[in-house]
Amino acid sequence: MPEKKILIVDADVASRNFIARTLHDKYEVIQAGSGKEGLIYAWRDRPNIAVIDPTITDLSVEEIAKKLKQDVRTANMPLIALSSDSNPARIKACLDAGFSEYIIKSSQAVSSLSETINRLLGITTATARQGGLLMLMLSAKGGVGTSSLSANIAMNIAQSQPEARVAVLDMVLPIGSVAPIVGYDGLHNIVAIADMPAADITPDFFRDQLPAMKDWKFHLLAGCPDPESSNHLNVSRIWDIVATLKMSYDYVLVDIGRSLSKISLPLIQHADLVTLVVSTDLSAVTLTKTLLEYLKSKNVNPNSIFTVLNRAVGLEGLSKVDVEKILGIDIKFTIPFLGSNFTFANNNHLPFSLKFPTDTAAFVFKDIAREMSVLARKLRAQ
Repeated sequence: MPEKKILIVDADVASRNFIARTLHDKYEVIQAGSGKEGLIYAWRDRPNIAVIDPTITDLSVEEIAKKLKQDVRTANMPLIALSSDSNPARIKACLDAGFSEYIIKSSQAVSSLSETINRLLGITTATARQGGLLMLMLSAKGGVGTSSLSANIAMNIAQSQPEARVAVLDMVLPIGSVAPIVGYDGLHNIVAIADMPAADITPDFFRDQLPAMKDWKFHLLAGCPDPESSNHLNVSRIWDIVATLKMSYDYVLVDIGRSLSKISLPLIQHADLVTLVVSTDLSAVTLTKTLLEYLKSKNVNPNSIFTVLNRAVGLEGLSKVDVEKILGIDIKFTIPFLGSNFTFANNNHLPFSLKFPTDTAAFVFKDIAREMSVLARKLRAQ
């Protein structure tokens, strides 16, 4: 594989050289001391990413970004701003101009830069379309049942498509929540896997070693086992893990819960389907509206958002019509009130459809799983 190129544009020679030294072991580094020089090198050498200090004086950051984005040679090149300027106006100007990230120079800047480069280089439209379908489960507020729905929907996908291989990845932070639902207490979890040598994380490894949840009919990569371990999660490996899972399974459901962050956002942006779980209380719906606006600003395809209203935990709250009016989008499905049955099934580590096969909700889960699968395949084909 050809070596990736990183362009550094910074008028400060010492800063430029320091950044170059931290990156040269993994990338070919090109240095420019001015905006005009940076443009010339970008068009000539076609780097994979440009790291630019927006305080350079010969060209404005908006002008640099505009020229790079308008030229076919660099139109898709990610831009990272790296600066000691923490002025919110400067940060907003960079992000509005098309920069993917703004990193403030500090003791943590090197690790943040390395992590950001790994993330941006690892996820492309082409790689996102390879392998199995990627489905994200997301909410704007905790406690709306995202993990329970993730497990039960995954089970119904697997049950309705016996030939398909289904995996669930728990990315809820700081502590995973799928394992307690399905009754898994083993050692395979996202923290442990992310610490393994990259050469050992292969499609065969996930096919052969990822634990199978027998009653649930899917394989599980559990989340962080405790809050402390989440502090040691090697986040730069997340996309590699997801991409490898997609090469091993036909469906990969990632439970994010309300853990929206720079770790999960790239997954959302490149998912085949984003299932947004909403509860009926006004605060959750209001937060969901804010989340939808944020996702729109990050160019998440609105057609890929699949909204589910979860009334399982109670009858009180807003109606489906009220929620749709506030959010300005259609609710695809509503989970009916389940009383204590949902909790009972979870406490017994059993899928709801297996414990209560004749309950209305069992048929709703089946319908949701079918519609999610159909829509994800349709969007992948576009």
